[in-house]
Amino acid sequence: MPALSDCKALCRDCAAALRGPEPRCPKCGGRRVVRHDELHALPIGHIDCDAFYATVEKRDRPELVSRPLIIGGDRRGVVAACCYVARMAGVRSAMPIWQALEACPDAVVLRPDMAKYKSVGRQARTLMEAFTPLVEPISIDEAFLDLSGVEERLSISPAQALVELSRRFESQLGITASVGLSYNKLFAKIASDLEKPRGFSVIGRGQAMDFLAPKPVSILWGVGPVLQRKLFADGIRTVGDLRDWSEIDLVRRHGKMGRLLHRFARGQDDRRVEPEGPSKSISAETTFDWETADPAALKEALRPLAETVARRLSAAGLQGRSVVLKLKTADFHTITRSRRVDPPARLAEAIWRVGCEMLEPEADGRPIRLIGIGCTDLIDPENEPEPGLFD
Repeated sequence: MPALSDCKALCRDCAAALRGPEPRCPKCGGRRVVRHDELHALPIGHIDCDAFYATVEKRDRPELVSRPLIIGGDRRGVVAACCYVARMAGVRSAMPIWQALEACPDAVVLRPDMAKYKSVGRQARTLMEAFTPLVEPISIDEAFLDLSGVEERLSISPAQALVELSRRFESQLGITASVGLSYNKLFAKIASDLEKPRGFSVIGRGQAMDFLAPKPVSILWGVGPVLQRKLFADGIRTVGDLRDWSEIDLVRRHGKMGRLLHRFARGQDDRRVEPEGPSKSISAETTFDWETADPAALKEALRPLAETVARRLSAAGLQGRSVVLKLKTADFHTITRSRRVDPPARLAEAIWRVGCEMLEPEADGRPIRLIGIGCTDLIDPENEPEPGLFD
């Protein structure tokens, strides 16, 4: 077997490290060969499951494999997720169901089964942790991995580990994923979006600056439609344009985000992959494909999240003395609201109702890209002391 340092290619079908320029893998005959000069020396991966909710449903319902599929409520609800066939017809997350069906009349609409998706997400996390303990989940179907020590422990490179992980996703879970590999989180995330679905993309140190320069500023983490419009107003359309601005001027214009923009434009990102610590709260959130300011759509999006929180509370035997609402606007401003509840929250309907009450004054026309709900001040009712006479 050739040394990894001598290999510049990798078979995505069997994970073999390759040296030669052959278009097919000499070991298995596979044609999915990825090549890059830094391929086996890059440690940070980002894995993103492809159309996760829809893929899980198609796995369990083979008759839907070739059909456009929408995950959501009834016609008064909104799209929670959709498959790539539906996306090609113009369907997007947070779009009203009636509008999605106008764009794609042949689509099948299924209600979300959050318990099932959560179960598959946990199985995916277990597979990731077989390769590294440094797994930072971003959502139910997306995570960063720091694979720095995998060669010493398993005698494979980080790139091979990601290929093997993708293969196990398909063979053991029946889902697919797209992978990005780089030297930091910024580029790993960018890379995973380049070739969906079932993609495997690599961005190395040697190409990073040239790769970024002509790209629109929206490719950078944190640049949503609102910030993009502000940058456009300053004549900044590409990452190359952004590099012409000093850090001081960007901070003056955009606060803390200006400092990040200055670093990201130069390919610098020192954020570590941070595994989850002990849970101090139980929550669930979702990021929309498109921002929405529709209060009805936002309330509807809270329903399955509240159900997820209630299920997790029940499984842990806990209740929450406080309900927390989280919103993230299109320009990445985070809004958090909390309300103390009595009796402590444990049922989905109660959690959702309190969340909607906190949402109403915040749904003031600002476009929202992320919404979440959760419970804090967790208690175990069986271990709580009996109330006294004056409690």
